[in-house]
Amino acid sequence: MALAAGIWWWTTRNRESTDDAQVDAGVTPIAARVGGTVMSLPIVDNQQVSEGTVLVVIDKRDFEIALERARAELADAEASAAAARAGVPITSTTAASNVSTAKGSVEQVTSEVGAAEQAIEAAKARLTTAHARQREAVAKATKSAKDVERFKPLLAKDEIAQQQFDAAVAAANADAAASESTAALVVEAELDVRVAQSGLVQARAKLQQASAGLSEAQTGPEQVKVTRARAAAAEARVMQARAVVKQAETNLEYTTVKAPVKGTVSKKSVEVGQQIQPGQALMAVIPLDRVWITANFKETQVERIRPGQRVTIRADAYDGKTFDGKVESLAAATGARFSLLPPDNSTGNYVKVVQRIPIRISLDAGQDPEHLLRPGMSVVPTVHTD
Repeated sequence: MALAAGIWWWTTRNRESTDDAQVDAGVTPIAARVGGTVMSLPIVDNQQVSEGTVLVVIDKRDFEIALERARAELADAEASAAAARAGVPITSTTAASNVSTAKGSVEQVTSEVGAAEQAIEAAKARLTTAHARQREAVAKATKSAKDVERFKPLLAKDEIAQQQFDAAVAAANADAAASESTAALVVEAELDVRVAQSGLVQARAKLQQASAGLSEAQTGPEQVKVTRARAAAAEARVMQARAVVKQAETNLEYTTVKAPVKGTVSKKSVEVGQQIQPGQALMAVIPLDRVWITANFKETQVERIRPGQRVTIRADAYDGKTFDGKVESLAAATGARFSLLPPDNSTGNYVKVVQRIPIRISLDAGQDPEHLLRPGMSVVPTVHTD
């Protein structure tokens, strides 16, 4: 008896084993990204599928219409953006041309104002000369008329010759005519002054109008900024329309649900003709070629367990069939710490319980080519700590 006990101790002294272990695997949930009516379901429950295999086909017609509408809106936005971009150089060129033209107009009208002012000065000078000549002619005509009046009594007394009197009369008539001529020159000069003053008023009005046109033309840079802002807004609408097209294309792609990984279809909960909603769970895909073992060892057993140690795994379901693996990692806390209601030992009702630490064990390559190990199966792993 003692010999048997010794042999048992010798064979198990570098072994740590637990029956609190099971097979685990990643479960990939398959959910709908868009809503609609299921048109086709080319798979069945528990079917093996490859990555990219079509699992569910949703009615595409609404999404195809949405894509066509989005593409039409994109075409409209691109046309508007092209027109806005073309308007920028046109506005810039027009603004520069308007400023140059307005400056030339202001310079020209300014010259006209100067010429009108000079014309007024010249007309006033002519008027002054005409007034002077008129005064001189009137004085001369008055003197000639007085000479005639003075010569009349002398002629009657035969104190002067008839020829002298006639000469005086002729001179008086000539001086009177000259006086009338100078009066006409004064009227003409006064008319010239009024015409020149009217021309100055018109020239100044044109200058004011040209200055207003220049001020308006100088707002061209602001108009260019506005045009550029409109072009930028049109470009933004193009980007927005492209995003809508991309989203519509993506939604159309989502109508075909494909397997993201290789594995086995499980828990299928959808049928043909069913109306599904975005985010609705349809099935799950379990990659059986990437299973591992989760073994819950007692805290008194993990002292000598280290990552990389060899592990022998016995499966309950297959009459003790064993698989080889190795310790991959130890959990950061005990299983109780991850429970829904972790224990609180500070309440005063403390009862010491041996805790268990989850240890992840990976299978060696080629250990389960037939995928016999399924998630949830019970196994008994034995860690070789020597």
